[in-house]
Amino acid sequence: MLQSATPANAQPNPMDALRGVDRTNKTAVREAAEEFEAVFLNTMLQNMFTGLDDGGTWGAGTGSDAWQSLLIDEYAKTIAQTGGIGLADNVERELLALQEGAR
Repeated sequence: MLQSATPANAQPNPMDALRGVDRTNKTAVREAAEEFEAVFLNTMLQNMFTGLDDGGTWGAGTGSDAWQSLLIDEYAKTIAQTGGIGLADNVERELLALQEGAR
């Protein structure tokens, strides 16, 4: 799924998850759709955590931004893999429709 943690100040590009997808392989299409949803959720969750006071679950010490970013990555991947918000279903449907139109 997501390759690496994204620094707290960098925003991932959800479209990167769809580049180079083998649209003839339905499993790869589904995985790409879930990865797209995970990146979208990561962006959304990063913004939600931005306004929090220092501290919380990951503490306020050195490296807390990295731990926060890793935690948010895992939240996003878990949400996407367990049904998510329905975005992966729509992306998968569109990718398959594009495949059918290309034939």
